[in-house]
Amino acid sequence: MGKSQQRKGRGGEIELAKILQSCGYPVQPGQAVSYGSTPDLVGLPGIHCEVKRVEKLNISAAMEQAARDAEKFKDGVPAVFHRRNREKWLVTMRLNDWLKMYGEQMR
Repeated sequence: MGKSQQRKGRGGEIELAKILQSCGYPVQPGQAVSYGSTPDLVGLPGIHCEVKRVEKLNISAAMEQAARDAEKFKDGVPAVFHRRNREKWLVTMRLNDWLKMYGEQMR
């Protein structure tokens, strides 16, 4: 990964953290040069955040990475937060994880 890609990725982590913080979530970006030694974002209870700020995303590969890292860090269900230039943030989760979370909110 080139330096400009690393900068864009780190910028995405910081941008998303600020958005979530403005909504009242106590999230913080991981360490700047961690490269997998810490999660991309920490502090969102029950969710492992994998942040991708790219134009072309292989969502299957990103979800596989999120699932591996969620197991490694034991910090919650994997979710991929992603966006392209000039577009809004999206969140991708596995359906079973989403159904569990949504079902708990409905009870």
